[in-house]
Amino acid sequence: MKPYIPNTEEQRQEMLQVIGVSDMDALFADIPERIRLRRDLDLPEALSEMELVRHLRDLASRNVTTETHTCFLGAGAYDHYIPSVIRHLTKRQEFYTAYTPYQPEISQGTLQAIFEYQTMICRLTGMDVSNASLYDGATAVAEAATMAVRATGRTGIIVSKTVHPQSREVLKTYSRFTGRPIAEWDHRDGRLDVDALEKLLSQDTAAVIVQNPNFFGLIEDLGDLADRVHQKGALLIVSCNPVSLALLKPPGDMGADIVVGEGQPLGNPLNFGGPYLGFMAAREKFMRKMPGRIVGETRDRQGRRGYVLTIQTREQHIRREKATSNICSNQALNALTAAIYLSALGKTGLSKVAALCCQKSRYACQQLLKTGAFSPVFDGPFFNEFAVKYRGDVEKLNQKLLEHGIIGGYPLERDYPELKGAWLVAVTEKRTKAEIDHFVERAGSI
Repeated sequence: MKPYIPNTEEQRQEMLQVIGVSDMDALFADIPERIRLRRDLDLPEALSEMELVRHLRDLASRNVTTETHTCFLGAGAYDHYIPSVIRHLTKRQEFYTAYTPYQPEISQGTLQAIFEYQTMICRLTGMDVSNASLYDGATAVAEAATMAVRATGRTGIIVSKTVHPQSREVLKTYSRFTGRPIAEWDHRDGRLDVDALEKLLSQDTAAVIVQNPNFFGLIEDLGDLADRVHQKGALLIVSCNPVSLALLKPPGDMGADIVVGEGQPLGNPLNFGGPYLGFMAAREKFMRKMPGRIVGETRDRQGRRGYVLTIQTREQHIRREKATSNICSNQALNALTAAIYLSALGKTGLSKVAALCCQKSRYACQQLLKTGAFSPVFDGPFFNEFAVKYRGDVEKLNQKLLEHGIIGGYPLERDYPELKGAWLVAVTEKRTKAEIDHFVERAGSI
């Protein structure tokens, strides 16, 4: 018997006899001979458990993480401090083993946790209703566009180029299979060019998608944008960083119809890229157009408070042609994490985190500019990240910083060829003055 394969040879022969075939090769008769592998896999010799654990630990030690390096990389995923209470609560078996609540008869505890999450998202965004979460921020943007098409009966989508590039790529992927036209709206000096939008708006525009703070970290002046969009009969979709909403006016107060974003900053670790959490909130009149599920509060016959899946317009629950989306699940464990994070910090704590992000990022920006190795790319206020132009090669700069235990910023040229040498630097509340000063010293001397 081979290690980790519990079936004995006698059991395998018994199985073959029961299904009526002579040998194992007969199971693969439909696979052409020419593409079959007629040799053993090129694998190393088997290791003992002790040797294997040692080997895996050695491999893991080669990873660069935010535990081993100081991180100044953002671009949509941020290294925030995660209170220990989150780990202790989310790993309780009541939550951890039932993190994908598919069925309507899921436990009251899980339903209440989702309901509380929805309530907090509504309060942050200034909207009326939230769903039970989506896969990630990029998915939320694409689903919001689909939702706008359903709500307006139109097909055209206009998206600002200051929206996260990955969100725009997912939006294009959705469009590729729906035939929905996507128009990208250029920026002016890193911010929305409202005058240019007028030329793109038409009677077929379902929605305009913007991001605030935008991908460059800049805080947008949405001003009368909603009025302009609404005058054309379209909806305004705003993607945002949830932590920024502790300081900035909620999108709902600025006329947004749908608000989405990446919930990773709300207590979820970076996890080398996921799983993450997409949040979505909207005006009440669009509730039945929302994807996924919505948990509601009710009362039983004895007057006791209870929670139910009020709306579940997934194709797993209703006919496909009536489903709002093929989203199969919400990120319940990640949403629970966000709810615990917001509860633990409270209104005051979240505001303090946001304020520290603002203050520390401004200090870092000022100090980098003083070195003479960097110059500003854009003017105006920013939240927790900013773009500076480096005098040399940004990719090489990041490689050198890694040698000093620092994860550098994001090279904007990867997505915006016109911004050659531009470096997007993120600073969260975790970064100390000593870490920022060390970062500036190294970056300015390379």
